Amino acid sequence: MAGCLGPALLLLLLRSASAGENRCVDAAEACTADARCQRLRTEYVARCLGRTAPRSCPRARCHRALRRFFARGPPALTHALLFCPCAGPACAERRRQTFVPACAFYGPGAAPPSCLEPLDACAQSRVCRPRLLAFQASCAPVPSAPDGCLRDQGPRCLRAYAGLVGTAVTPNYVDNASARVAPWCDCRASGNRREECEAFRGLFTRNQCLDGAIQSFDSRWSGVLQVQLDPHRDPGHNLLQVSSAAGPLEGSSLLSIFLVLALQPLL
Repeated sequence: MAGCLGPALLLLLLRSASAGENRCVDAAEACTADARCQRLRTEYVARCLGRTAPRSCPRARCHRALRRFFARGPPALTHALLFCPCAGPACAERRRQTFVPACAFYGPGAAPPSCLEPLDACAQSRVCRPRLLAFQASCAPVPSAPDGCLRDQGPRCLRAYAGLVGTAVTPNYVDNASARVAPWCDCRASGNRREECEAFRGLFTRNQCLDGAIQSFDSRWSGVLQVQLDPHRDPGHNLLQVSSAAGPLEGSSLLSIFLVLALQPLL
């Protein structure tokens, strides 16, 4: 099979067999070896590192370039960059810095704003609002499931999470010592909307399905790549079905697909 693989994906498959490797370095090298992934990655890095004034960044252009990267890049490679499994702080810090958080994630102030600010901005955005709805539908925890997700829900949850990167509610890893994620905000100044604020932040910080999907990405590493490698796959397969498992679509699956399809004109 090796003779049929693209160099980027072959690199990832070979590296994934070694437990001692930094998977985030491997993912970055694999993206560099793929022309489309590298072009889109170079574009968002350039946009997000551009400076229009001291201590500022062109956030709108940065976010748009990030949305293009995750929408148009090879999913096996873009997801490997965003969800690369880490066993140490060096790897986790590289993962946290994946999409230039100094511009794309953090705000201009030292302290995070109330989560009501990005939530309200998202509610008014034709780009962000459907993506947040897709995330809520795809990552809704199922208490009866062992890891909080239904069968095949984890990959859909990760796709929906990646769809939030580059929006008003862009999430990221909160530190380099865990796989915990959240938007750059808190609920200390939410007033009489404290419950609404906590519910929104809890979509990330108290979501068993999302936590389980990120943690289990390691076990699906090779399977995700196989979808990208299949020369007979449906061109739409990368967008709608990253998992290699087959089975009839359930109601939540159809809802996620309709929401994702609706996003395409907004990219």
